[in-house]
Amino acid sequence: MKVFESKCTFDYSWEDVSRANWRKYCAWNTQSTHVIAVDTLSRTVDPATGILITERLITCKQAAPRWLRAIFGTEESFVREISWVDPHKKTVTMKSMNLTFNNLLNIQETVLYAPDPENPQSKTLFKQDAQITAYGAFSRICNAIEDFSIERFGQNAQKGREGFESVLQMSQKAFRDLREGGGMRHEAEH
Repeated sequence: MKVFESKCTFDYSWEDVSRANWRKYCAWNTQSTHVIAVDTLSRTVDPATGILITERLITCKQAAPRWLRAIFGTEESFVREISWVDPHKKTVTMKSMNLTFNNLLNIQETVLYAPDPENPQSKTLFKQDAQITAYGAFSRICNAIEDFSIERFGQNAQKGREGFESVLQMSQKAFRDLREGGGMRHEAEH
């Protein structure tokens, strides 16, 4: 098993980040082109806690080395993501796991967005960790798959942060334009 960990701070409030999170894989994010579909499977609000719980299916397509494609047989994969948005604690927690070939390569990822303790009104802390485990009879092959997966995960995490930054910028601009324009404009009646 290999572990990937990352953290950074976004110069946006938790409210802005949690709102933009739902647009993470939209056209504004040119860095996440490997994500080809996001389907919401369920969404509920816990009446006792106010926590929004969402389950999504994410379809990805990534180029992989020929030797890895020979083992797995496809470039398309499916990921199950469950998220919890706690408006009282101001946290967004997302847990995801691969569904495709998870008996050969298991990836468990946890992401947390929370107000930055040093500047909670205008900055958001991002923490990410992933546990990657390859299964098989040959440890050298498993280690090679885990090493490749950790490297690719790190590359995608960097691209993901860069892409999410552009989503945050566009979201902030869109909401500012709506506020300044008074929302939807109606033509004056003649």
